[in-house]
Amino acid sequence: MMDKNKVLAIATFIMILVGLGMIALGAFKYDEVAGYGFAAVGIGFFAVAWVFNALKGRV
Repeated sequence: MMDKNKVLAIATFIMILVGLGMIALGAFKYDEVAGYGFAAVGIGFFAVAWVFNALKGRV
């Protein structure tokens, strides 16, 4: 059975993976201005993952 803390942990892990993927796209695939956008969105995913991690045990 998955409790709410395990769900938040899995969501945090997925958000970190997606954030790393977005930053990698911005760094290695797109050399123009779009790369900055991908990197910024990746950092945003890290911020949301940080919030999910902070919510574990409190929700």
